[in-house]
Amino acid sequence: MSSARVDYIAPWWTYWLHQFPHVTLRFQPLDHTFKPQDENYQQSLIFLGCVAAAGLGVNLLCLAIYLSCLCCCRKEEEEEESKKSNSCCVTWAAVAAGLICCVAVGVGFYGNSETNDGVYQLTYSLYNANHTLTGVDSLVTGTVGGMQNGLNEHLSRLGEIFATRGDFVQTLQFMQQMSDNIIKQLLGLPDWEKAKVDLAAIADQTAYVEYYRWLTYLLILILDLVICLAACLGLAKQSRWLLTTMMVCGVLTLILSWASLGADVATAVGTSDFCVAPDKFLMNQTKDVISSDIVHYYLYCSQTLPNPFQQSLTLFQRSLTTMQIQIQGLLQFAVPLFPTAERDLLSIQHLLNNSEASLHQLTALLDCRGLNKDYLDALIGVCYDGVEGLLYLCLFSLLAACAFSVMLCAIPRAWRQIANRDRDYDDIDDGDPFNPQSRRITSHHSHQGNMHSFCSYSSSMGSQTSLHPPTQAVTNAPLSEYMNQSALFGGNPRYENVPLIGRGSPPPSYSPTMRATYLSMTEDQIRHFGEDFRA
Repeated sequence: MSSARVDYIAPWWTYWLHQFPHVTLRFQPLDHTFKPQDENYQQSLIFLGCVAAAGLGVNLLCLAIYLSCLCCCRKEEEEEESKKSNSCCVTWAAVAAGLICCVAVGVGFYGNSETNDGVYQLTYSLYNANHTLTGVDSLVTGTVGGMQNGLNEHLSRLGEIFATRGDFVQTLQFMQQMSDNIIKQLLGLPDWEKAKVDLAAIADQTAYVEYYRWLTYLLILILDLVICLAACLGLAKQSRWLLTTMMVCGVLTLILSWASLGADVATAVGTSDFCVAPDKFLMNQTKDVISSDIVHYYLYCSQTLPNPFQQSLTLFQRSLTTMQIQIQGLLQFAVPLFPTAERDLLSIQHLLNNSEASLHQLTALLDCRGLNKDYLDALIGVCYDGVEGLLYLCLFSLLAACAFSVMLCAIPRAWRQIANRDRDYDDIDDGDPFNPQSRRITSHHSHQGNMHSFCSYSSSMGSQTSLHPPTQAVTNAPLSEYMNQSALFGGNPRYENVPLIGRGSPPPSYSPTMRATYLSMTEDQIRHFGEDFRA
């Protein structure tokens, strides 16, 4: 014995989610039966969203306490070891936040894709089932209309033609009874329109909602990744405005992560309640519209279950066969006597042949295997791919919340380090000769003060009358001598060929122009620039 029932087994995660507490907003426990129209059941799902909102409140409260302690309990970090420790903590926090965010985005992309695949399989199955049911209704309506209108019209004309032959009229009356019997059997089939469920409309609405859900999560994933990377860039560049912007965006993204977590958990629990006992829910929904035997036949589709349409289809087939035999007899015996009846008899024969073709199509469509396959495909898509994807999206929301919580803890400490660095830099004495900024300023002023005399000296090309030597007192202190020479020849490429004076370094090779300039100097000038210049 083979049964389609064993083809669907609810996955373990649906049973796990089904065990979640179902509590109304008034803290009244409920059973776990899937009842989407029930107000109390809807409140139980909203309660799960409120639990996620409570988690958001706790998270924000912890961050507020942390930031308050960080602001109120400031300690002077003057020791270099303490600064290195804090910098190391901020670095590792940024690395941890970045890694967690990347993992969260990867999990989110997978979960979003899985959920979309499950919903697509559901809508595809709904479209197929709707096509089957629409085909059944179309065949029944067409056959009944042909019997009621076309057949009766032809039988009426034949009755007028065969008025003088009682045996032929009796045959026509028998065919009318067979036609009424066929109509009765077809009208006895279930009218799916009475169920007031348009599967195509449900599929369209589901696909519409799913598209915007998928697009929304895609934008959230991209936004989380961009914010995380921008925050890491702000920490690396130590940019205050970028860190401030990312902190505000981090708080908003944290709220969005907890909100998506609540929505995903509520949806996953509600879907799992359906996936644990889908047959029971569908039988309760259709008990007032369709016979339970028919619903049971399609849901389980077992070889041992009788076909509820078998009797109606068999009577339909027998009635058609009988009518075709009667038409063949009339064509054989009545047409030679009444030639005008041939046209109506052939039209009736064509109508019966079309009805027989509709009967075969109707038998195939009413078979349980087609609708049961669509039903199982929809269940597998929703309960396996769909719920699994929702669980991954829940994990993404949790990881994103953790990543942005760590980021929001690291940014204020980085802000303090930037502020301390700027304060220490502003405290440096501008008169300190070892301050790079002070040396640049001193060099700049000295260079401007001595530039004119040196240019005059260089432009004379050896003329002693145009030379105006510096008037500063020369000391033997190496630092003072170095500073004066730095001011005179301070890094300007125009003076790289001037001899090195007073450095105690080996003399370089001089060009003829430089040697002529040296020979044109007076003894006082030579003593002024140093004894080493004699070499």
